[in-house]
Parts: sequence; C-alpha cells; structure tokens
Amino acid sequence: MDMKECRKGENLYIYLSGEIDEHSVACIRERADRLIDENAGLSRAVFNLAGVKFMDSTGIGFLIGRYKKLQKYGMEMYLENPNTGADKILELSGIYSIMPKL
Repeated sequence: MDMKECRKGENLYIYLSGEIDEHSVACIRERADRLIDENAGLSRAVFNLAGVKFMDSTGIGFLIGRYKKLQKYGMEMYLENPNTGADKILELSGIYSIMPKL
C-alpha cells in the first residue's frame, strides 16, 4: 500500500495505490491522520482511488475513520477514480451517501 499527497488551493488530495486490507491499512491510517491534522482548515479532502487494486471491508473502515476525523475539522470528503471492483463495493456499502464520488 502506498500513499501520496498534495495540496491544491483549499483541497487536500490523497492518492492511494496497492491493496487496502487488514495487513496494509495500519501504516496509511497513521500517515493519513497526521496529514489531516497538518492540513486542518482546508475545505475538503479528495481520496483518489485510481491505483487501488483491491479493497475489502477494512478499506471501507479506513475511509469512514478518515471521514469522521475530517468532520471534526469541518472538512468535506470526496472519493475519485475508484476502479470497477472498488466502485462496486463502495456503492453497495452506501458510502457514497456520505462521501460523494467525483
């Protein structure tokens, strides 16, 4: 699992790639939380999932945890470019109702 980030104006972009599962999520969870703390006050965070090859329920839990953290700072969260498999999981879970897909 790999994570890259960049800031564009009032938006924080987080690019995820690899597999989001029980074995890989711990290191990106800590890093994502630190990044959110460092960029508190921005308008929104966009999680780009184009590079995610596999995601299970752990990935959904990871996204919901970051959503809750962002909410504490008044920041919105969006998802973009999920692959077909991830998109299906996210749609079935209803996650797009709280973090829309761009």
